[in-house]
Amino acid sequence: MLIVEKFGGSSLADIERLRRTAEICRAARCREHDVIVVVSARGDTTDHLVDMAQEISPRPSKRELDALMTTGEQQSAALMAIMLESLGVKAQSLSGWQAGILTGSQHGGSDIRFIAPGRIQEALSQGRVPVVTGFQGFTARGDISTLGRGGSDTTAVALAAALEADRCEIYTDVDGIYTADPRLITGARKLPRIDLRDMLALAKGGSQVLHSKSVELALANNINIHLLSSFESAPPSLVCRLKEAERPAFAGVTRRREEGSLSLVGKAADASALSRMVVLLSGAGIPVLSGVLDEGSAGVTVAPEQLDAATQLIHDEMVLKQ
Repeated sequence: MLIVEKFGGSSLADIERLRRTAEICRAARCREHDVIVVVSARGDTTDHLVDMAQEISPRPSKRELDALMTTGEQQSAALMAIMLESLGVKAQSLSGWQAGILTGSQHGGSDIRFIAPGRIQEALSQGRVPVVTGFQGFTARGDISTLGRGGSDTTAVALAAALEADRCEIYTDVDGIYTADPRLITGARKLPRIDLRDMLALAKGGSQVLHSKSVELALANNINIHLLSSFESAPPSLVCRLKEAERPAFAGVTRRREEGSLSLVGKAADASALSRMVVLLSGAGIPVLSGVLDEGSAGVTVAPEQLDAATQLIHDEMVLKQ
């Protein structure tokens, strides 16, 4: 079995977390699985690098920013390979260009165009774990490019598709997909499964659990994503294509605080659902400033100071009581 495992920055933030993450990889290798690891930059490394660049110039070139920001993932990949080797697992770090990830010519948020995974396949054939830098690739001119924030998720799904992996696992600091952010919304429920279309609508509506580009890529290539926690042993949430009868009317709610926007997501998120949202919120003394329908989502805008109460109300009345 071939498994792609992606680890976010919080999973790699210090040496102890690196060791815990490497133990997850070693456990898979002990079950005689082939493993490809994709890593993000550790902790706040990317933000720190951007801040340094802007101290020098308020408008650094996007090409040089890409060259700078991608060093964070390179640090993570090398450290992870070193940690795996220390645990007796043969490993090899690979940058985006070494992994054959060709992107478009845009800097600061390019798309993956093609993957030539020769170096990855060579490492696997030698019994090594390829540790690939997420978030990055190279252009046809040979320049370093980035995939935009959250792009390591996209790297993982793209590699799973290109190498026809049996599983794509994304490890984060949360233990799955919830009907709402459980840190903010009382009664949010963990979903054992969620449809890729609903996950895409949640990502576009403000959920930061998975990057929207990665979900689009998974949809296009019929890739299932297993979302797990790096810090606790809990059953994953499976993000996959569900039959229509298996999809709930409403999968969840999400929001964008800076815009005061709230999105209700699901196959029944239509004009009727939007009308019901407006009635519920108005009845609770929360004026709706605007409303919008998108594929698989119904959204409203309210005053920022009323967003928390609005999100809790719509979650309780429309998601939990469906």
